[in-house]
Amino acid sequence: MDYSSPEEANCIVAGAARAVVITGAGVSTGSGIPDYRGPNGVWTKDPMAEKLSDVSYYLESEEVREAAWARLCSLSALSPEPSAGHVCLVNFGATGNMECLITQNIDGLHREAGTSLSKLVELHGDTRQVKCFRCGNKVRAALVIERVRAGEVDPKCLVERGGVVCGGIMGTNIVRFGEFVPGAVASRARRAVDNCDLLVCVGSTLLVSTVSGLVDTVLYDGKDMIIVNNSPTQYDHSARAVVRGDIGDVLGRVLGVG
Repeated sequence: MDYSSPEEANCIVAGAARAVVITGAGVSTGSGIPDYRGPNGVWTKDPMAEKLSDVSYYLESEEVREAAWARLCSLSALSPEPSAGHVCLVNFGATGNMECLITQNIDGLHREAGTSLSKLVELHGDTRQVKCFRCGNKVRAALVIERVRAGEVDPKCLVERGGVVCGGIMGTNIVRFGEFVPGAVASRARRAVDNCDLLVCVGSTLLVSTVSGLVDTVLYDGKDMIIVNNSPTQYDHSARAVVRGDIGDVLGRVLGVG
């Protein structure tokens, strides 16, 4: 298919007053966080790593949980900074033409970059908190990461009730495969796409059903869509413009903010 230049895509963006942006892992590769399904993605290189994001494997396998905690410790030690793509989206939000930013990412970098929380929907949760799968208690992830670094490879819930320690399995407060997006979060994302006049998809393969359902809604309503991604997606032929290139290089020009 023919690809669009960033400037051609910007002509579409310039005519929108209520744009919704959906972001995926490709926005954070510029921060040093590898994506999942790209040519050098975590799951592409190691298909077994996908089990870390599946709730059934996570709950059933101590080995999977240990690997998940080890990966979280490694990522937290990196202290990734927001990428140029994150900054572009903050600047785009400041124009007043962005209705909402819906992210699949769990790294919290949109928040850190300065995207307004009133416009941000973290569809798949985040890694700032850890939850207990038994009692539901939540604590700051940093506290549990300290325990892992001290030698607890598969930390359990320490909440005590009636003199009994819970001991439940713990994991980051994210939505794993096999789990549902919380109702309030899903409703907020759906309202945003219902109200938008343009959808801009950035750095996502658009394969996950929670996101593809939102895209389907926009297309069913006959609204325009722009895709900015380094690799093909299943929706390229449905988009009004598809821009290829490094997100840090092209996104600002697509959005008209850099």
